[in-house]
Amino acid sequence: MQLRRQFARLTLAAILLAMLPVPAAAGEAMEQLRGSVDQVLQVLRDPRTKGASPAAERRARIRQIVDDRFDFTEMARRALAMHWAARTPQERRDFTALFSNLLERSYIDKIEAYTDERIVYSGERVEGDFAEVRTKLEGKKNLDVPLEYRLLRRDGKWWVYDVVIEGVSLIANYRTQFNKIIQSTSYPELVKRMQAKLESEEAGDLSTPTPRRP
Repeated sequence: MQLRRQFARLTLAAILLAMLPVPAAAGEAMEQLRGSVDQVLQVLRDPRTKGASPAAERRARIRQIVDDRFDFTEMARRALAMHWAARTPQERRDFTALFSNLLERSYIDKIEAYTDERIVYSGERVEGDFAEVRTKLEGKKNLDVPLEYRLLRRDGKWWVYDVVIEGVSLIANYRTQFNKIIQSTSYPELVKRMQAKLESEEAGDLSTPTPRRP
């Protein structure tokens, strides 16, 4: 009787395990992300790309790496949230292109400031086709900056769809700004402000309109 009960328990455990989703290979998301981050750091630390003169070439190389790892369509969809459904296919394409330019410039501006810091990969959590990779920028004077990348898997490749900097989600921050502008004005006004922000020196808060250059 005792053996029969133990066998029944083992059988039940085996069935329950078989029903669980098969996890991704350990460290897969982290390793793919690390490869892209390492490529960016190689560009930043390349003596040929330092200084103001080769800045355009440096940023073009970084953009190429970022484009191959960030899912800007998914980021745009999440940032617009409920307003995405109301957009036409052409509006979605235009918005994604505009938003990706803003994000790339903002991301590159930030990462260029951390060229000499060490990046530590502290953990990874995978649930089906979604993952979170926790990293930390170890700066000078013990000023560490926690960075969390949120990724989704598509066709065997992990794509970044959000970056959490010091506990603040990049996409959630933009979502709040976009919703506030659309609700108080209109979607065309949001696009106008994004275009103006790209023409200005910084890609920060969009809540306050940026005057266009003469």
